[in-house]
Amino acid sequence: MATHTPRIFRHVRTLVLATVAIFALTAAAADAQARTQKPALHGKHWMAVTGKPLAATAGAMIFERGGNAVDAACAMIAATSTMWDTLSWGGETQALIYNPNTGKVIGINGLGVAPTGATPEYFRKLGMKVPPEFGPLAAVTPGTPGGLMTMLAEYGTMSLAQVLAPAIEMADGYPMEAELVATIESNKERLRQWPDSRRVLLIHAGEAHEAPYPGEMFHQPDLAATLRKLVEAEKKALAAGKDRKAAIYAAYDRFYRGDIARDLVAAVRAQGGLFTTEDLANWKVKIEEPVHVNYKGIEVYKLTTWVQSPVMLQALNLLEGMDLKSMGYNSARYIHTLYQVMNLAYADRDFYYGDPAFQPAPPVAGLLSKDYARERVKLIRTDRNDPDVRPGDPYPYQNGINPFTEYLSKWHSRMPAETPTAMAEFDRTFRLGTTSVEAADDKGWAVSVTPSGGWVPAVIAGHTGIGLSQRMQSFVLDPADNPYNVVQPGKRPRATLTPTLALKDAKPYLIFSVQGGDTQDQNLLQFFLDVVEFGMTVQEATEAANITSYQMRDSFGQHESFPGRLTVNTATPQWVRGELNRMGYKLEFEERSSGPINAIFVDREHGTLWGGSSNHGEDYGIGW
Repeated sequence: MATHTPRIFRHVRTLVLATVAIFALTAAAADAQARTQKPALHGKHWMAVTGKPLAATAGAMIFERGGNAVDAACAMIAATSTMWDTLSWGGETQALIYNPNTGKVIGINGLGVAPTGATPEYFRKLGMKVPPEFGPLAAVTPGTPGGLMTMLAEYGTMSLAQVLAPAIEMADGYPMEAELVATIESNKERLRQWPDSRRVLLIHAGEAHEAPYPGEMFHQPDLAATLRKLVEAEKKALAAGKDRKAAIYAAYDRFYRGDIARDLVAAVRAQGGLFTTEDLANWKVKIEEPVHVNYKGIEVYKLTTWVQSPVMLQALNLLEGMDLKSMGYNSARYIHTLYQVMNLAYADRDFYYGDPAFQPAPPVAGLLSKDYARERVKLIRTDRNDPDVRPGDPYPYQNGINPFTEYLSKWHSRMPAETPTAMAEFDRTFRLGTTSVEAADDKGWAVSVTPSGGWVPAVIAGHTGIGLSQRMQSFVLDPADNPYNVVQPGKRPRATLTPTLALKDAKPYLIFSVQGGDTQDQNLLQFFLDVVEFGMTVQEATEAANITSYQMRDSFGQHESFPGRLTVNTATPQWVRGELNRMGYKLEFEERSSGPINAIFVDREHGTLWGGSSNHGEDYGIGW
């Protein structure tokens, strides 16, 4: 008996230390909940949260004038696009809307498509391995104007003139903030290549500092004229007896089939782009039924595989059978579990996601099958990271046969040389930002939007004032990389943009999204678990420590990945760091690691709205 006592003591000591560690992590989570760097927002009637305070004010103005959450969201999209808040008017808009009149969630697909002539052969002849990141050939057709006008026409209550009024005033001139100043100045070499970008954005051309200065009035007369043309088209339609909805669609037609379209196409083609007037005329916004899964009684809604959105739903399916609370908040075991689950979900994203309008369509039913998740989760190693997690085969879970088994058998994680240059380039593209827009009101409307595209440095299309998208780079040229996302005229690239709505008891519960490229659904998954599993408020959860994986393929640049690389919060305890190192992770640290999450919680117990906005950047909101 005595010979076994030391072993028993060691076992007991290990259990005690593990228990103490979990209690310490749980206490740390509770302590984190007690303090936030930003206060939570509260409102009875409405809540507007977005990427810039001025844009949130635009949403508040619309609410105060009697608009609903869709009207306010449209005003915020317009304002952020005008402010170049990591997007502009030539980008794309994708949204989820809860309609209280029908009790349904609607998806808005405002992502542009590849233009005529955009084929793998075309780009290979130019010596490219992937479509370009910058310039006129990086642009898909503009989607944000159509997305905004479709949302407003179908689900809003106000006129286009009312909703665009704040953006038009801003286009006439607004005081620029320091963040955009720094972005323009750091990209001025590239902006000089394109005459209208240089003219509009480098207002001190030839001086040491060429961008506007913080607080300096920034004027965009060309953009203001384009927006006024839309309002003019609406006004003429109303004068001709058209109703509100038809008048908004008259403005839509002027942008995509009228003089604005002709001017935009001429400017793009003069700079070497591929757009045709037919490309704009044939493109249309899609109103779609989103996909969703149930996680412990909460229905989580996402857009489908033309964006990365379902990857979070796959992760939730993988996690649903686990006792996450018992692992301890951000313990080594919890972090490792999240990382491995994301590996599995993102490997499927990287191989299977693409535009479902093209055949063969991505196997969405199989990917979101609970049975598929139960089989995939068996692949997780509990002791260390697997650097070569591969896509599964979801086709048997939807009674189908995989058409791309040849590519699937050869697919593997990419492991480029970890040189300082490669790492720096990867880091520049992996987190490419956008903005997010969240709105809710006391009538029951709830809206989550992740508009993007046309960020600085963007090509401005002549005197339209419209900055062009850079979304073409999210396509691939080689079907072995992703057979569902090979560039083709008329096809939507698989984007990273991922708004989220969660319903509880068939009513809005959480409305949330985030900017940040391939980090978006990583952040949103952790935010959701922080609220649902660890009981945080939305403000606490937007600021809470997140991890970031780089094992998935970058959706931008050269589509590379860095398996095992892991960013954790600087507050991560030493014993957690040590355990993660032993599991094969290469750790990096950030003080603010949550990403710029924006969120609204619908508090049914008290009949109020909570707003949360991360301490990561300039995002914030207003409630009443």
